[in-house]
Amino acid sequence: MKLTLSWLRDHLETVASLDEIAETLTRIGLEVEHVEDKAKALAPYVIASVLSAEPHPNADRLRVCRVDLGSGDPIQVVCGAPNARAGMKSVFAPPGTYIPGKDLTLAVVQVRGVESAGMLCSAAELELSEDHDGIIELPADAPVGKPYAEWAGLGDPVIEINLTPNRPDCTSIRGIARDLAAAGIGALKPETVAPIRGTFPCPVPLTLDVSAEDRHLCPAFALRLVRGVKNGPSPEWLQRRLTSIGLRPINRLVDITNLVTFDRGRPLHVFDAAKVAGGLAVRRAKDGEEILALDGRTYRLDEEIVVIADANGPESIAGIMGGEHSGCDEGTTDVLVESALWHPLTIAQTGRRLGIITDARYRFERGVDPAFTVPGLDLATQLILDLCGGEPSEMTFAGEIPERDHAIDFPWTEVKRLSGLDLPRIEAKVILTELGFTVAGQGDRVKVLPPSWRPDIEGKADLVEEVIRIAGLDRVTAQPLPRLDTGVVKPVLTVLQRRTTGAKRELAARGMVEAVTWSFIGHEEATLFGGGAKALQLANPIAADLSDMRPSLVPGLLKAAGRNADRGFSDVALFEVGQCFATDEPEGQSMRAAGLRRGTARHAGGGRHWDGATRAVDVFDAKADAEALLASLGLPMAGLMVAPGGPSWLHPGRSGTLSFGPKNVVGHFGEIHPAVMAAMDIKGTAVVFEIVLDELPLPKYRPTKMKPKLVLSGLQPVSRDFAFVLDSAVPVRDLVQAVGNVDRKLIVATEVFDLYEGPGVGEGKKSVALGVTLQPMEKTLTDTEIDAVSAKIVEAAQKRTGAVLRN
Repeated sequence: MKLTLSWLRDHLETVASLDEIAETLTRIGLEVEHVEDKAKALAPYVIASVLSAEPHPNADRLRVCRVDLGSGDPIQVVCGAPNARAGMKSVFAPPGTYIPGKDLTLAVVQVRGVESAGMLCSAAELELSEDHDGIIELPADAPVGKPYAEWAGLGDPVIEINLTPNRPDCTSIRGIARDLAAAGIGALKPETVAPIRGTFPCPVPLTLDVSAEDRHLCPAFALRLVRGVKNGPSPEWLQRRLTSIGLRPINRLVDITNLVTFDRGRPLHVFDAAKVAGGLAVRRAKDGEEILALDGRTYRLDEEIVVIADANGPESIAGIMGGEHSGCDEGTTDVLVESALWHPLTIAQTGRRLGIITDARYRFERGVDPAFTVPGLDLATQLILDLCGGEPSEMTFAGEIPERDHAIDFPWTEVKRLSGLDLPRIEAKVILTELGFTVAGQGDRVKVLPPSWRPDIEGKADLVEEVIRIAGLDRVTAQPLPRLDTGVVKPVLTVLQRRTTGAKRELAARGMVEAVTWSFIGHEEATLFGGGAKALQLANPIAADLSDMRPSLVPGLLKAAGRNADRGFSDVALFEVGQCFATDEPEGQSMRAAGLRRGTARHAGGGRHWDGATRAVDVFDAKADAEALLASLGLPMAGLMVAPGGPSWLHPGRSGTLSFGPKNVVGHFGEIHPAVMAAMDIKGTAVVFEIVLDELPLPKYRPTKMKPKLVLSGLQPVSRDFAFVLDSAVPVRDLVQAVGNVDRKLIVATEVFDLYEGPGVGEGKKSVALGVTLQPMEKTLTDTEIDAVSAKIVEAAQKRTGAVLRN
C-alpha cells in the first residue's frame, strides 16, 4: 500500500514530520517498508537556461553549452543530447551531484579536450521516467535557479506500507489516517459524503440472478447512470496523485474510480452505458463463457466464477476486472457507475484460478466496508459531476447492506490479563473510540461494537490487541516467569522434536547445507516419487508446477541441486528436514530427513586437486550419511539391517533399504535412477538418503540418565586378518555379523578391507578379507587362546555363510 504525505494530510490534520509519521506507523503495526523522498534526492538539481550550444571541436555528436543558473557566471557543460539548443530551459546538476540513473557522482572533467563542469539531465537519469532520448525540456516560464524538485512538485514523499491481510481498513488512506489519529499523531479530519439526488430514474434494469443459497456472493449492488459526461485526460492534480503511487492515468472516469479505491478503500467500476445491451445481472458464469478483459487477455470462465453480465454475456469479472467491450473511452457520454459487495472467498478463489491480481481484488478478498457501498457510489458520482459534468440518475439498489450486530462483551480487566499492561480504563476507552468502535456501558464490563470497516474483530483478544498496539508495546514491561516448586521440570520437547533438531545439527556438521524447499511439487514429479494421488492435489495451486503435496523431500533437493549446477556450482551437498505427505489424513503426514550429494561433494572433502585423489560421490557416501544420522540420534546401530534395493526412483543395483527388524523400514539410500534424472532435466549423478523420523524406534526408558561407568583396558589389542571365499550371492553383511557374534566381549571391531572376484577364487565366488580386533580386559591373550578364537571365527563363518578360508 502506497500513499503520499500530502494525500495523507487530506485526511489527517498534523504537524508531525515524515520521520515521526513513519516511526508511528511501524509502531502501531503498519510496517513501513520504504520511504521515497524525491525532494531530498533531487535537492542539488536546479532549473537552468541554455545560453548557447556550439558544436564540439573534437566530436560530431557533442555540443559545448553555456548554462545560466540565475546567479554568478555561466557554466560550461559538454552535452550529447540531440535536443540541446540555445534558448531552452532544462535541469542542471552541478559537480558533486549523484546521478541515480547512471550510478555515478559528477566531477569537473575533460571531455575530448573541453572542460565540462556539470550535467544537463534527462528524465531517465533522474529516474523520473524511461525517457533518455534527450535532456528535460521545461516551459519558457520556468524560473531559472529554482530547485527543480520544488518547482515540479516532486517534494511529496511516498510511504510504502506492508499490510497484513487482517487490516482491510488500511487499504485506504483514510483508514491509515484514522490509525495515526488514534495514536496521537494528529486529528482525523471530519468528512461526510453528501447523497446525490438523481433527476431521472436509472433506465438500466439491475437484477441479482442468484439463488437464495448464493445470495452471499453479492449481498448488495448499487448502480447509477450519469448522462452527458465529457471524458478525457484527467486534470494535472489527479494525474500527479495517481502517478505518485505508481498508477498510470487513463482517463477521467477510470482515474476517478482508482482515486476512490485508494482514498476510501472502495473499489468501483464504470461501464459505457451505450455498450451495455439491456440490463445488468449478477450471476454465476456458464461453463465455457469467455470475456476479453481490460488487460487485453481473454479468460475462459466456469460456474465457480461470478460475473456482471448483460444480454450479450459477461461484461465484468465481479470484483476483479471489467471487460474491454464495455470499457469507457474518449467517446463515452453516458456512464454506469457500479458499487457492490462481493464475497471475499469467492473473489480470492476466482483471482487465483484466473491468475489476475488487481487493486480491486486486493481489497475485496480482504473485506471492504459494507456501510460505504452507497456513500462510495455518491462520492464517485460527485467527482464525475465535478470533473466530467453530466446529469445523474436516481440510484438503483439490489440486495441489502449487512447489519452490524456483533457486539462483544468486554471486561476491561482483559487488557491486563492478556497483555500485562495495567492501562487506565479511560485511556483504553478513548483508543477504541478513536478507532471507530462504539463502547456502551459503565463499570468493569462494557459492550463494544466494532465498526463496519473492521471485519477482522471477532472477540475480546482482538480488542486487547487494538488497545495495546495503539498504547504502545514498549509500555509493556518485562516480567520474570515465576519459579515452579514442582521439583525437576519435565522435558518440554517431544522425542520427534528433539530428533528433528538433532538431525539438522548432525547433517550440518557433516558439511551439508540446509535447504528449505516448497511442500508442493509438480504432478509429474510427485508421480515419479510415489505420489500424485487425487487427494493430495491442490484445489488452488499458486503455480502450475506446485500442484501436489510432496511425497518425499528428494524432488525438492534434486531441483535445488540442478539450479546450483546451472549456475556453475555442480558440487553440492544439501539436506532438508520437513514434512511429507502420503495421504490427506493426519496420520498420512511424516517428518523426514533427507540428504543429497552431487559431483565430488564427499564428506571427506571435494573439488579438484593436483594429486588426483578426489573421486565422485557414490552410493556408499549416502549410506555413510544415513548411518551417521541414525547413530547421532542414539539408535541401536547393532540392530540396523541393510537390504539391497529401494523405491523405484533409486537405481536398482545401487541402493539400499534401512530397517530395524524385518518390518520396521525407516529409510532408503542410493543413487538416483538415471530415468528420474532425465525426467527432471538434471545432468550427472546424485546420491541421496531419506530417513522417516516418525518410524525410528523410541528410546528405551531408563530410570536414571547417569552414564555407565567408563571401562578402558590397559592391555594390548590383537588384530587378526581372515580371507574367506564364499558364494557371490551371499551378502557380506551376513559374514560380518557371523564373525562379530562369536564372542561379543572379546571381539570389538570387524572391518572389511578387501573384496575380490576373478581368477583364482572360482566362478560364482568372491574373496572377502576381514580384519578382526580382539581386546582383552583381564589378561593378555596367549597364542593358544587367540588360535581358539580364530578357529571359532572360521567355524561360525562356514556354518552361517558357507565361507571357507582362502588358500
